Amino acid sequence: MKTTQYFEYTRKRPDRAQIKENWIKAVIEKPVKVETQSDGRIRLWGKIDEIGKYLRVILLEDGETVHNAFLDRSYREE
Repeated sequence: MKTTQYFEYTRKRPDRAQIKENWIKAVIEKPVKVETQSDGRIRLWGKIDEIGKYLRVILLEDGETVHNAFLDRSYREE
């Protein structure tokens, strides 16, 4: 999995340390929602059944490099 330096830095935070790499890969492979930001980055959301929460993954414009990943407390599936 390709990642940015920013992602590697933020994943060390206590609130992000619990996020598993296989969760990120699962969201990338089968997102429930996809949006493209104005800067070209791609937002993906996926439900992590293991914990009953939604994970938001931000990819760079290349569609494969992970820039950010966090549990999105405000996301509600449509």
